[in-house]
Amino acid sequence: MSEEAKWYVAHTYSGYENKVKTTIEKTVENQRLQDQIQEVMVPMQTVLEVKGDQKREVQRKLYPGYVLVKMILNDDTWYVVRNTRGVTGFVGPGSSPVPLTDAEMRNMGIQQSRKATLDVNVGDLIRVISGPWADTESNVKSVNEQKEKVTIDVDVFGRASSVEIDFSDIQKL
Repeated sequence: MSEEAKWYVAHTYSGYENKVKTTIEKTVENQRLQDQIQEVMVPMQTVLEVKGDQKREVQRKLYPGYVLVKMILNDDTWYVVRNTRGVTGFVGPGSSPVPLTDAEMRNMGIQQSRKATLDVNVGDLIRVISGPWADTESNVKSVNEQKEKVTIDVDVFGRASSVEIDFSDIQKL
């Protein structure tokens, strides 16, 4: 009996969205709940900010005070999310979370079945083709099929730092 994970919305204290996301991801890893809580997301949008004669692109939260969690709802997953510091509850009547509908997810720009496939393995050399690390070449350290991301090392201030890159932003060399 394999239930399908659905997207739920957790309400957070304003400004705690990224901290909540990180905390849930760490808890999922520590308790090995990857098959039950599959993804945590703080939807962002890129906006052009103009100050004086300076223009720059900045990332803004699309839904301040909310974190999206793709999970199979059960007592364990409910407890993990609900008891994460900064979470005030789920969106839904009383204490029972209501999953987002397909239409709501489409309106939010989330595709339910967007499985991208990529023929990349650990150790393969790739080039980042878009995003902040564009034109970076590196070897793949890990591949996360569920999140559709690869982990690579990039040089930050003379030190190797691991970053996750979307499948759509890389090209195998």
